[in-house]
Amino acid sequence: MRTGIAVLFLAAIVTLATDAWAVTMSWSYVGNPGNAADSADGDYQTPGVQNFGAVPYSYNIGTYDVTNSQYVEFLNAKDPRGANSLGLYSSRMSNAVYGGINFNSGNANGSKYSVISGDANHPVNSVNWYDAIRFANWMNNGQGNGDTETGAYTLLGGTPVPIAGWNITRNAGATVFLPSENEWYKAAYYNAATSSYFLYPTSSNTFPTASGPTALPNHANFGDVIGNLTNVGAYTGTTSPYGVFDMGGNVNQWNEAVIDGSYRGLRGGSFNNFLLGPNLVESSGRYYANLIYDALDVGFRIAEVPEPSTFVLAAFGLASFAAWCWRRGQQTTLIRARQVLSQWPTWRARARQIRGVRGFRFGGLGAGD
Repeated sequence: MRTGIAVLFLAAIVTLATDAWAVTMSWSYVGNPGNAADSADGDYQTPGVQNFGAVPYSYNIGTYDVTNSQYVEFLNAKDPRGANSLGLYSSRMSNAVYGGINFNSGNANGSKYSVISGDANHPVNSVNWYDAIRFANWMNNGQGNGDTETGAYTLLGGTPVPIAGWNITRNAGATVFLPSENEWYKAAYYNAATSSYFLYPTSSNTFPTASGPTALPNHANFGDVIGNLTNVGAYTGTTSPYGVFDMGGNVNQWNEAVIDGSYRGLRGGSFNNFLLGPNLVESSGRYYANLIYDALDVGFRIAEVPEPSTFVLAAFGLASFAAWCWRRGQQTTLIRARQVLSQWPTWRARARQIRGVRGFRFGGLGAGD
C-alpha cells in the first residue's frame, strides 16, 4: 500500500514539474561565464567598435528560432478577436511564397490566426523589434493572458509603436528576453575549448556551404540557394558551439543592441542574403534596422535566465515526502503526501526567485554592451 502511494506521489511530482504552457521552448545552455570578448574588431564598417561576446553569467538561449506555430499561439492568445491593435500581425506573414501565418476574420475568437500548411516549423518572419520583445514579455509573464507591455521590457502607450520606444531597455529581474548582442554573439561563435571565437556560427573557421537541409557539418540556408525558408533545425549536422541551430542563415535575428542612436541590431544572415561572420569583408557582421522593420528575412530567438532543473525540484519534493513518512509512520502517508503536494507552488516560486538574485543586473544593453 505504501509503495503504491509513493508511486502515485512520484507521478504527481513529475506532472507538476512540467510547465503546462502552450508554447514549449527548447533551450541551449551557454555556460563558461566570464569569457573574454572576441579580439577581432566588432564591425569593419565602423572601426573601433567594442569587441563582442564577453558575458559574465550563464544563460539559456533558444535552440531554435521562434517558429510560426509558436507565434500563432501568441497571436491567438493575445489577439483572440483579430483586432491587431498592437500590430503583432503583419500582412507580410501571409505572403504566398515566404509567409507562414494566415489571418481569417471569420474564424472563431481565439483561432483567427493559423499556420499555413507545411510552414509550422519555419521561423516566424516579418516581425519587427517590438513584436519580438512583446513575445518575450508574454513568455516572461507565463503565456496565456500574460501581459505584452510589461515584464522583461516596459512599452508605454498601448499602440503598435510605443511612446519613446527607441529608449526601451531590459528591466532588472527579467527572466525571458531578447538576447543582447553579446549573448547572441557568444552563443554563435565562442569556442570554450580554446577560449577563442570561430569565424562562422557553424562551429567552423571555414566558409560554410550553402545548400538544402543536410546532416553534413558546416552547411546552412543562405545565398538564395533554396530561395525560401527551411524548418528550424533542418541542418542537423550544423550547430553553433553551444548546440544552437540556424544562427547563420534562414532569417536575420533581432537582438537588443542600439546602433546609431535609434536602430536595433540584427545578426546571423538569411536565406536570401549573406551568412554573416563576425567581421568579414563580404558582410558587416551585423545589420541594423528601424524598430518597425518587418522584412520577410527577419525573425528572432529568445533567451532566459536558467532556473533550477525541475528534476532537482522533484527530487527535493520526493525527499521531503520520504522524510515525513519516516518520521510520522505509514499511517499518515496519504495526509503527508497531500501536504507535500500543497507546498509545490512555494518551492517553484522560490526557484524562480533564485533566478533574479544571482548578483547580476540586466539593464539597457547597447551596441557596445
